[in-house]
Amino acid sequence: MTKPLSTFERKMQDENFKQIFEEGYKELLFSELMIAIMEKDNKSIRKLAEEAKISPSIIQNLRSGKQEDIKLKNLVKIALVFGYELCLKKKDKEFIFQNTENLSLKEV
Repeated sequence: MTKPLSTFERKMQDENFKQIFEEGYKELLFSELMIAIMEKDNKSIRKLAEEAKISPSIIQNLRSGKQEDIKLKNLVKIALVFGYELCLKKKDKEFIFQNTENLSLKEV
């Protein structure tokens, strides 16, 4: 006997609903990730903005999902403040952003 579909599963069969849901989910993922990292490191918006040299309003807008895109330079700054590295990979090459002044890459 086949289990009946849940309301969510039925809704996801509608392509329009699915597209809207997936776009919203992607936005939620970044803001939720940022909130989680900030809470884990006990960083306030003001403190992160100060350390990353980014406007507190940009940090707040990223956290709340009001700002849907982020400049690469700001992403690198935020990652570095939390001790993360941002890297690009292509087949056997890997590039790591080392600083935000000129977004220099180190080939690994």
